[in-house]
Amino acid sequence: MVKTLKISTGHIVTQGERNIVSDMDGEKVMLSIENGKYYNLGEMGGEIWDMIQQPISISQLVNTLLAEYEVEKSECEEQVITFLKMLHVEGLIKVEEA
Repeated sequence: MVKTLKISTGHIVTQGERNIVSDMDGEKVMLSIENGKYYNLGEMGGEIWDMIQQPISISQLVNTLLAEYEVEKSECEEQVITFLKMLHVEGLIKVEEA
């Protein structure tokens, strides 16, 4: 497991390597080759996963979601950061300073 990092909107995130992702009825599921675990990313998590194929700042990610969905910015930031923290703790994404 990866040490917990204080993730903020200023960080850059991208997908980690060695994950197999599949679409199942509109939801993304993933197998981590590294740790042998399965993850159900869900519909929104799958959309975020697709958006982080290339390095992207969390603030850009949030702004893209805000343009697409009717949600308060603070709520969107909180939910996105919580999701990304879970992925980071599991070693599924890379997080870097902007």
